[in-house]
Amino acid sequence: MDHALRLDQVGRRYGPRGPWIFRGVGLGLPAGTLTRVEGANGTGKSTLLRLLARLDSPSEGRVQGRPRTAYVPERFPSALPFTPVSYLTHLGAIHGVGRGRAGVVAGEWLERFGAGGFARTPMGRLSKGSSQKVAVAQAFVGEPELLVLDEAWTGLDTEARGELERAVAERTAAGGAVVFVDHDPRRLTGVADAVYEVRDGGLHRRTQETAASAEGPCAVVEVRGAAGGSLPEGVLLRAVSAVEAGGVWRVTVPVAYSDVVLRELLGDRPPWHVESVRKEGA
Repeated sequence: MDHALRLDQVGRRYGPRGPWIFRGVGLGLPAGTLTRVEGANGTGKSTLLRLLARLDSPSEGRVQGRPRTAYVPERFPSALPFTPVSYLTHLGAIHGVGRGRAGVVAGEWLERFGAGGFARTPMGRLSKGSSQKVAVAQAFVGEPELLVLDEAWTGLDTEARGELERAVAERTAAGGAVVFVDHDPRRLTGVADAVYEVRDGGLHRRTQETAASAEGPCAVVEVRGAAGGSLPEGVLLRAVSAVEAGGVWRVTVPVAYSDVVLRELLGDRPPWHVESVRKEGA
């Protein structure tokens, strides 16, 4: 990411005499990181995310950096004069993807989130769940350097929720920054690089969160590589544990990152041989 976003002593209130939602907020979103934002209802989480997406301006302080940004709002305006595929193609063209290529990419992302069957249905006729699939698909068309997700999993079915977690892992692995809010405390448990809480008119970092932990569901990947070979750095960064015995590495990773880890292993030179992949405890 060329211009990582940063908030410098940011405050926001509505009106010159309105109460402060928060003040003195400093936050950086480095490339390749996943950041979770928590807080009680009404504390200003969505306001913070809108500032990060540059859809709102601070009342004080500065927002620095202009990464290519995609945003999934808490309430997606579904009654747009488009079909899903034409909407995503239009957004892709805006982000610099050639129109022909944009149509292909739009179809691919709609298929990934289970929206291919209604790709040419007017968006005003879609159900809430179907509209949410379009909302998350549109965020990935332009390969954003910063992805801002405000309750993006709400309304998705189980398959689409899992696909969104995988897409988030792919985006950070590709060097993008992702920041998200979700009401489910188990969402991407243990894989966030930083967790912040909006409370008492400020933003506070939680220190107990680690980049990887065994609290959420994990997958166990057993791989064999060249004699004396070391696991790729990207695998080690995402692993909860990695143990070698008899030339076979047993790598435990959060389920959300299992596909990314497999791609890292298979894309290494020379590639690793994957002997088994299973859910931990199975």
